[in-house]
Amino acid sequence: MFGGPKVKLNKDILERCKRCAEVAGYPSVEEFIEHVLETELKKIEAGGSSDDAITESLKGLGYIS
Repeated sequence: MFGGPKVKLNKDILERCKRCAEVAGYPSVEEFIEHVLETELKKIEAGGSSDDAITESLKGLGYIS
């Protein structure tokens, strides 16, 4: 993942991701984070692909108000 897009994470969240990635046997924290994001994106997108459906899903998850 060198040279690719960068995302800033809260230090505590990154440490939790590192621990979970190690326990779950992922080869890297990046692969763990990608898997978690992909899983969540699929859940959100399954509810409907319209902007309104995505907004409602994100509200339900507490990501936006």
